[in-house]
Amino acid sequence: MSMSKRDFIALADVIRAFNKSGRRPFSEGELSALADWCQATNPRFNRPWWFGYIRGICGPNGGERKEVTGEVNQCD
Repeated sequence: MSMSKRDFIALADVIRAFNKSGRRPFSEGELSALADWCQATNPRFNRPWWFGYIRGICGPNGGERKEVTGEVNQCD
C-alpha cells in the first residue's frame, strides 16, 4: 500500500513537532533516509516540497508560505 500526500504531511508534522521539542532534531542523513523510504512507497513523493515543509518554508498544500521571504524556494 502506498502512502498518500496526507500520510507524508502527517509524518512531516511529527518530525516538525519533534524537532521543536528541545531534543536533538532529526539530522539531514536521517531525514534523507526517511525520504528515500517515502519515495519507495510512492513514486510521486515530492522530496523538495517535503524537506521544505519540515523546515517551515512550504505550506501543507504546496507553494511557499507567504510569511517566509528570502528563502530558497524548495516548494516546487
